[in-house]
Amino acid sequence: TSAKTPVANITIMLNITIIAVGKLKEQYLRDASAEYQKRLSTLCKLNIVEINPEKLSDNPSAKEIENALNNEAKKIIEKIPKGAKVYSMCIEGKQRSSEELSREIDSLATMGVSNIVFIIGGSFGLSDEVKNLSFFRLSMSKMTFPHQIARIILLEQIYRATQMSIGTRYQK
Repeated sequence: TSAKTPVANITIMLNITIIAVGKLKEQYLRDASAEYQKRLSTLCKLNIVEINPEKLSDNPSAKEIENALNNEAKKIIEKIPKGAKVYSMCIEGKQRSSEELSREIDSLATMGVSNIVFIIGGSFGLSDEVKNLSFFRLSMSKMTFPHQIARIILLEQIYRATQMSIGTRYQK
């Protein structure tokens, strides 16, 4: 079942989509993802869309990388629901605390936004086209994380944000 966020006598179904370039390869990462998906299933409608990364040579040129990012962008863009607020996960983005992210998601729901999309690129990030579509460019940290680990961290932060939103003291 999907939870609904009560907002000023209006009930809005919150749909959160994570579009990720690449699959979770290791079992422990798939297990972690499944656990957060299970936890979130009572709080929102969560959809994870995996986009196959473009194949690159062992030592790709800048042009080859650009072409791959542009091809991935086409696949990503076609998966974004109409009217969604898009967060591109980028190292050059701005950081948000867990509390700020929770308040921002609540604020979007209050404004009637029912679709929020988080996009995680592959090893070479995201194309400028995808980033320019974004409502917000979000950085998890000044540190760089593998995109598979970034997905688990993002799931945890979405779970934390929803817990804060309903007033639960989630500290784990």
